[in-house]
Amino acid sequence: MAIFTYRVARSDGSIVDGQIEGVEEAAVRGRLESQGLLVFTLHQRSGAVSGQPAPSRSWGKLPLGEFLIFNQEFLALVKSGLPVLRVWELLIERAQHTGFQQALREVRQDIRGGTASSDALATHPTYFPELYIATVKAGEQSGNLPEVLQRYIGYLKLMMALRQKVTKALSYPLFLVLIGVGVIAFLLTFVMPTFVSVYGENAKTLPWATQLLMDVVRHGEAQLIPALLILGAGGLALRAYYATPTGRLTIDRFLLALPLIGPIMVKHHTVQLTRTLGTILAGGTPLVEALHIARGAVSNRWVRVGLDEAESEIREGATLATALERPRILPKLAIEMVSVGEETGSLESMLRDVGDFYEADLDTRLSQVTTWIEPVLLLVMGVLVGAIVIVMYLPVFQMAGTIG
Repeated sequence: MAIFTYRVARSDGSIVDGQIEGVEEAAVRGRLESQGLLVFTLHQRSGAVSGQPAPSRSWGKLPLGEFLIFNQEFLALVKSGLPVLRVWELLIERAQHTGFQQALREVRQDIRGGTASSDALATHPTYFPELYIATVKAGEQSGNLPEVLQRYIGYLKLMMALRQKVTKALSYPLFLVLIGVGVIAFLLTFVMPTFVSVYGENAKTLPWATQLLMDVVRHGEAQLIPALLILGAGGLALRAYYATPTGRLTIDRFLLALPLIGPIMVKHHTVQLTRTLGTILAGGTPLVEALHIARGAVSNRWVRVGLDEAESEIREGATLATALERPRILPKLAIEMVSVGEETGSLESMLRDVGDFYEADLDTRLSQVTTWIEPVLLLVMGVLVGAIVIVMYLPVFQMAGTIG
């Protein structure tokens, strides 16, 4: 099926440009005119047929922000009462990501053939996560797709806000470290060689600290390339090891055990799990299936293994709180709150409360960490830079004292 670009006028006089698929130009023109549109131009795109990607921005996974916009548009179109195929046509026209646009075309083709929307989306796991497919399926079964889409959009916004908080908390300290390393590298690479040449010609004896720094710089320059090669090889080896199931499991478990980073990551995964699980259960999905889907939203492999064990225990009749307590992957307070939610029959709302509580706690902890880590980094970098400068000028101070 070919792809046509068109320019049409609506009944209100507005001009619209877009794309549409069709077998031939006459059929496409007739379809547009049947919608009350005045066709100005209609051209078939060269080399563009159904099943081949139209040239656009990029391939790869869809950014989370664009996926949020897609769902907001999807919700608005569903609420408008348009026919299903027309909804997907408009979504295809508005999509800018090449791979995602092609996936939407295939989804529409499957729906046209009688496939349910959730089943059609499930054939493209790169762009539509399991949680999203379960959400759409719950909306189809309940006949209230707008409500479940609204709930998923709210969940998506909360998870994006959580990611932004963590990124913002880590970005400034990382920036300080990079600036400090850059200043030290500049002093040792460009400034120190000048002092070395001057002292090497005019000074017979140097202070031990200056001599030590000169030796370090001299040997460092000689070993710089081998050291960089070793660091690069080590980084690639660590990345390859982390790509293996055993390596990722080991490193993720190690990160959770770190003194400062570990508690922050535990809170982060707690928010991920409780918010996702609460959203799925609110859509009417059974607990075992909901927990299986929710584990996909947790980024830590060690926590996922614990959730697998919890899922097996729930299948055998255990409660959610009991099943989550044994792997020790969540804080004790969170498990107690989940237990209260199960006993009172308000598990969904209690999971949302747990997510809200630990998100606020995580926000406070990140603010505290960044508050004290910034001056510590500034102090350390200042001491290192100051020490290097003083050591470089020690012979000058020594000669000035001798002359005086």
